[in-house]
Amino acid sequence: MTGLAQIDAALADHALISLGGFHAEPDDALPEGTRTLLLVGPHQPGFWPHLTAQPEWLDGASDPVDRWSRRVIGRIACDLGAKALFPFGGPPYWPFYTWALRTGRVWSSPVKLLVHDEAGLMVSFRGALALKQQIDLPPPPASPCDSCQTKPCLAACPAAALTGAGYDLPACHAWLDSAAGQDCMSSGCAVRRACPVSARHARMHEQSAYHMRQFHR
Repeated sequence: MTGLAQIDAALADHALISLGGFHAEPDDALPEGTRTLLLVGPHQPGFWPHLTAQPEWLDGASDPVDRWSRRVIGRIACDLGAKALFPFGGPPYWPFYTWALRTGRVWSSPVKLLVHDEAGLMVSFRGALALKQQIDLPPPPASPCDSCQTKPCLAACPAAALTGAGYDLPACHAWLDSAAGQDCMSSGCAVRRACPVSARHARMHEQSAYHMRQFHR
């Protein structure tokens, strides 16, 4: 039977990795027959150079990242006899936030953004694999926020738009329109970068800059 190591090997060929999973229960809103769900995201370092060399990026058409995700994760799912699910393409949308929390490797951070045990606040999902078999999953780790003494994410936003009190979206966009906000535009959200786990995660600034442009358009 295919196990997690074999699936991660198939994902690694496309600079992807499983970021957590769980065994299905009746109220998980999954496709019928699903026994294990694996969330799939970028494998760093190397994801951005790999992605930007792909035909979807080079053809000049819109939504290159989503189109690449559909092709690649869809192909892997077919090879596994699984179903590919994506966080885009709705409405309706699959409940990726809830699924992430179910994995035991992702938590709600002090600023309410999702935080991952290895990717920190830089965690992102390109899709999910709904497997028809139950595979062994490693025991969940402790949340990195539990041992984070200073919690720098709470005070990192230069516009005070994203704090423990909530998210002021208009204030965030106004900051990004300013000259001072170009650091966030070019290097990524200051709150995400402030997380000590994010700081150890090898996401390239070019990737963060692309997603910031998509967010702030």
